[in-house]
Amino acid sequence: MTDFPTTARVVIIGGGAVGASSLYHLAKAGWTDCVLLEKNELTAGSTWHAAGNVPTFSTSWSLMNMQRYSTELYRDLGQAVDYPMNYHVTGSIRLAHSKERMQEFERACGMGRYQGLDIQMLGVGEIKPRYPFLETHDLAGALFDPYDGDIDPAQMTQALAKGARDMGARVLRFTPATGVRREGGEWVVETDKGEIRCEFVVNAAGYYAQRVGEWFRPYGGRRVPMMVMSHQYMLTDEIPELEAWSRETGHKLPLLRDVDTSYYLRQEKHGLNLGPYEKGCKAHWVTPEDSMPDDFSFQLYPDDLERLEWYIEDAMARVPILGTAGISKVINGPIPYTPDGNPLIGPMPGVKNAFEACVFTFGIAQAGGAGKVLAEWVTRGETEWDMWSCDPRRFTGFVDDDYCVAKGKEVYGHEYAMHFPHHEWPAGRNKRLSSLDSRLRDAGAVMGAYNGWERANWFAKAGDDLSEKATQTWMRDGPWEPRIREECEAVRDSCGVLAISGFTRIKVQGEGARDWLDGMTASRLPSVGRVGLAYFADSRGRIVTEMSMIPRSGGEVDLITAATAQWHDDELLSRQAPDGITVTDHSEEMECLLVTGPKARDVLA
Repeated sequence: MTDFPTTARVVIIGGGAVGASSLYHLAKAGWTDCVLLEKNELTAGSTWHAAGNVPTFSTSWSLMNMQRYSTELYRDLGQAVDYPMNYHVTGSIRLAHSKERMQEFERACGMGRYQGLDIQMLGVGEIKPRYPFLETHDLAGALFDPYDGDIDPAQMTQALAKGARDMGARVLRFTPATGVRREGGEWVVETDKGEIRCEFVVNAAGYYAQRVGEWFRPYGGRRVPMMVMSHQYMLTDEIPELEAWSRETGHKLPLLRDVDTSYYLRQEKHGLNLGPYEKGCKAHWVTPEDSMPDDFSFQLYPDDLERLEWYIEDAMARVPILGTAGISKVINGPIPYTPDGNPLIGPMPGVKNAFEACVFTFGIAQAGGAGKVLAEWVTRGETEWDMWSCDPRRFTGFVDDDYCVAKGKEVYGHEYAMHFPHHEWPAGRNKRLSSLDSRLRDAGAVMGAYNGWERANWFAKAGDDLSEKATQTWMRDGPWEPRIREECEAVRDSCGVLAISGFTRIKVQGEGARDWLDGMTASRLPSVGRVGLAYFADSRGRIVTEMSMIPRSGGEVDLITAATAQWHDDELLSRQAPDGITVTDHSEEMECLLVTGPKARDVLA
């Protein structure tokens, strides 16, 4: 290739919706010397077969931000880049079967209001006028999202790519990346057509992200925490009643989500598109007998409708016109999942000048916002929104393939589940146990998982309700309430010992360590022998983490920070530590106990 670029500022590996959006937003930020590599045609991975739903609703602040931004971007994208796009803003109705679900919806409405979204709660009587084909007799209410809709994923991706090219960025199709290496402080991205030297690399390889991630392991990387699920949706034949209604009203039905049953139902022309998230789900490419192929471009899995039978029947009872139509097409394709279902967007753990924008379960809805976030990480080193829930560093060294498969299947099978504050999901447990684990359990500890560590949430007594159902509440007065009250009163009046298993323990030492840390924080370090809480801020003064600091007489400082912040906080310190100062993680080597209360010193005497 005579015009093959041999240098670039950024190389993006992967030409799906997220990769194209990342390129587009980098170019918008003025970084036009960027190249996107796609081994086949754009959209060849999960993008081409995606259903294309674009909600704003989420119970996560960061995901709602990304999805809100995406809807705003897509609304004007076609005109902005002069590329035709099919984007239908139909609104959506989420059905609630219980008061607990209505409480979840109220919380989401509150978040939406603070982001400028007019998401609305609906009473049962307000549902049918918006969706006349729906059975509502057993519902508690609903949520209406006026911004929801659907988009053509291929057109959207091509529009983003065109916009990026028009600003000067490059898109190289049918140019597979084959590896990376470091030379002279730069990345060299290898392809079958030549090599590209660059400052930054982005892994946007979708369900191939783990394979691409292996190239970075010699440079400090880890195995990308992900697995691949089979997700099916089906399209029906045209339904005369639906066609007549659409012609009469001049618009489509709102997208319907029966989240307590676990499916969505969307009007597709004059038929319907049904997409369940079934509990009897199936993972792919997790065994030697079902290994990942080198190329799965524009391919699907065989139909497997038997495992969806219950959901199809339930949907037909909810929307009876669905049962009058035949199935015209079934799409069964791969969708990547992380262990918590959120994507990976941000710095690649342990690897300098490498980033991840991959493992998107809802990539079409989130691609617009993800491109913005990725571009901010690369160009500024920080993001406008709090994006910790998507930060790749939230998964640490305990994560292995078995954990990813177990958690991925759990998340998929509970895609629409309510995430109650006191509920602990059972898959992937007991990955990291402290030296006190058996003693805590013998004392009645009810455990929770934090960055793989098992930690006591509360201590039960005989007769306490330890069922999963008891935790499925938004209220605070579960079976734990009297036990926690007893603990609080004991600490208030006497003394308590808290085992904070899994809290990250870091030691900073070397000449000038104390002064350096003092300059890093937004507060003063405590004196030797005392403990103080210190806050670390970004360039805009926003808190990025907090750590308890314990200065020692020898000049070193012990730090205690959150379990899930282990890699984030270690990297925050290690990458900025001057010569002569070392940062060492001792989390696996020591336990941490907190002794507190008016009689604490008597206990320790």
